[in-house]
Amino acid sequence: MSEAPSTVPVCYRHPSRETYIRCTRCDRPICPDCMNEAAVGHQCPECVAEGRRSQRPARTAFGGSRAGTAGYVTRTLIGINVAVMALSAILGGATALAGAGGWFGLMGSETPLTRWGEVLGYAPYTLGGDPHGVAAGEWWRLVTAMFLHYGILHLALNMWLLWQLGRYLEIQLGPLRFAGLYLLAGLGGNVAAYLFTPQNQPAAGASTAIFGLFLAMIVVNRRLKRDISQLIPLLVVNLLFTFAVPNVSIAGHLGGLIAGGAVAYVLAYAPRGNRNRIQIVGCAAILLLLLIGAVVRTQMLLA
Repeated sequence: MSEAPSTVPVCYRHPSRETYIRCTRCDRPICPDCMNEAAVGHQCPECVAEGRRSQRPARTAFGGSRAGTAGYVTRTLIGINVAVMALSAILGGATALAGAGGWFGLMGSETPLTRWGEVLGYAPYTLGGDPHGVAAGEWWRLVTAMFLHYGILHLALNMWLLWQLGRYLEIQLGPLRFAGLYLLAGLGGNVAAYLFTPQNQPAAGASTAIFGLFLAMIVVNRRLKRDISQLIPLLVVNLLFTFAVPNVSIAGHLGGLIAGGAVAYVLAYAPRGNRNRIQIVGCAAILLLLLIGAVVRTQMLLA
């Protein structure tokens, strides 16, 4: 006499295990090893994986990735600046860290690296008589200058501000948008220094980008309807510092401030429905304006 077949359901992944629990999503029987707690009941591993694939990643209020909470871009920018300062010291000696510059010598001195990468308009009669500077075709100076510093104090002040401002803005904007903001603000400051500084007066430092972060923080907090009363005095103090201390690039600081504020406005106030496209087009337009300004200045110096 044969036995009647068992009517007890078995796990679809482990046929040897009987179970009365079913996945709340696909209704297949699952054993305790296959159970994943859900808002209601349990789900099987396949339904959990499918749910993760279909789930939209978390974004910031301005469309950026939540990965900015780790601060990787801010840390990377600081690392690049410190590494460049170390290379400058290797090439220029101890005076690169604390040499014959201002602030009791703590601003350091020029090195072969700073002379190669600082913003310089056009100097035809130095370095052996070969023309050099942005107008001589050395366009990289408009970018490299934001990573160069004259001495350890110059570096330390800028990196402290970058750490304070950068971590917050990277969280709010996301890594990619924050990186774009920083680079465009720095470029804006360097282009302004190129436009409005005497052609043989060099300038360098991350402060062009840092000033852009100051205004960007105000714009972002304003958009989020957060208190900005403590940020205004901080910006005013740094502006007073810019105008009061000798050998500070006023054009570079103001240019970075304006460029950073413009980029932040585009990122913060782009309409939600078409946000990504407007942010890209807006930042590209700012970049184009900066390049046009640099080209016009070059033509003026070579005329």
